[in-house]
Formats: sequence, C-alpha cells, structure tokens
Amino acid sequence: MDIGLKGKWALVCGASKGLGYACAAALAEEGAHLVMVSRTSGPLQESARRIAQETGVQAVPVAADISTPEGRAMALRACPQVDILITNAGGPKAGDFRELTPDDWQAALQANMLAPIELIKATVNDMIARKFGRIVNITSAAVKSPVDILCLSNGARAGLTGFAAGVARQLAPHNVTLNNLLPGKFDTDRLRANNAVRAERAGVPLEAETRRQADAIPAGRFGVPAEFGHACAFLCSAHAGYITGQNLLIDGGAYPGLL
Repeated sequence: MDIGLKGKWALVCGASKGLGYACAAALAEEGAHLVMVSRTSGPLQESARRIAQETGVQAVPVAADISTPEGRAMALRACPQVDILITNAGGPKAGDFRELTPDDWQAALQANMLAPIELIKATVNDMIARKFGRIVNITSAAVKSPVDILCLSNGARAGLTGFAAGVARQLAPHNVTLNNLLPGKFDTDRLRANNAVRAERAGVPLEAETRRQADAIPAGRFGVPAEFGHACAFLCSAHAGYITGQNLLIDGGAYPGLL
C-alpha cells in the first residue's frame, strides 16, 4: 500500500538509535527524505548512511542538541521543508523524587516538553499553508501509567501531552495532525538502563529483573523498535488525516485500564 509519503521531508529527533531510528527507517522505507538529528555524531552519521543506502532517500545527519535554540536552528536549516515532525528526546534520569534538584527538573522540562513545543511552533505555519502536516511526539506509556522511578519523565511528558491535546484541535481543519505515541517496554538502551536500576535496588541479577519485566507483559516479550517505527509511519501517512489529538499506546497489552 502506498501511504502517500514519497518525496515528503521528515525531521526526526533522537534518530541515531532506538525508537527514533526506527521511525526514521520506516519513513524512509515509504519514500520520505530525512533530516536526522542526534547529539552523538558518530552513530548518527552511520545510521543516516545505512538508511540512505538501503532506501535510496536523502538522509541528512545533523549532530545537535535539540533542547537548545542553536540545535533546533541547525536542524531546521538542514530541512528544505518540514512535512513531518517527529519529536523525541532521551528520557531524563531515573531516581527517587527526593533526590532530584531544580536543575534536574529544568533539564527534563526543556528536553521533553519545551523543545518539542518550540519545534512545533517553528514548523506548523508552513504545514498549514501547504495543507499537509504530520506531527508525532514520542512520549511514554508513563503518561497513562506513571512509573515510580521516572518522576522527571512522568511530569515533563504529561505536560507535553496536555499541550498537544489543545493544539491538535486548532490544526485539524488544515490537514495537519498532532498525535502522541506512547511506547511501553521496547528493547532499547533506555529499557536496559532502567532495568539495571531496578535490579540494583531490588538486589537481584539483571537477567532475573529483565525476565520479570517481560513476563509481566501480556504479549510475553518486549517490543521490537521496528514495530514502533511502522506505527509512526502510518500516523504520518496520507491515510491518517482523520486521526489527531490521540495518545496511541504501544505496550503489548501491559496497560490494564480501559481509557
């Protein structure tokens, strides 16, 4: 099925690895050109080279910190036009809320709430003028089911979710959609780091904690990043223009609630 993305330009943040890379790769498979942003130049260059070689699209790497005005400006300059915006930043550190400082909170808010908002502000008017735009924020399943050791992520991502809910309704008449993708437990570096924290606190081997986490998911496994990437590509497609203001939870059935 042609999902209508050939020749579009996508700005993908946190694209050197993990879920950001999976989204970039899936969009490229559908013919979208990419500006891939990450702070880590080496892995980013390799990821962009691989995607360009495998798909034939343009994949422009931009090594920048998207949480800064300078980093956002670099990314935007590299993109001829932003038809698709994927905001994504590594989650802030885990820890007991009593040990967190105001600086920790400021950094989390800047990376996981304010930077996405600034990118949306910088790109949405041109999307409206072209009568096409797709914005996807990669947030977290913690938005629906907060995680005890992820206080910074819980707060910052919930703030972005509230912002997106209101703005999505303003953009809908212009064929510009704004949705959030909420990943559960995917096999990424972030998951492995969080499980290491839990294992240390519980005094158990990492392998045992990892197995316990996977067994608690109805699907019986962690997610594969490519699964997440293809869901993102569909939300960005020409066929998804009637889906907006939504929080799509991708967690293997782990969330037990109704809404």
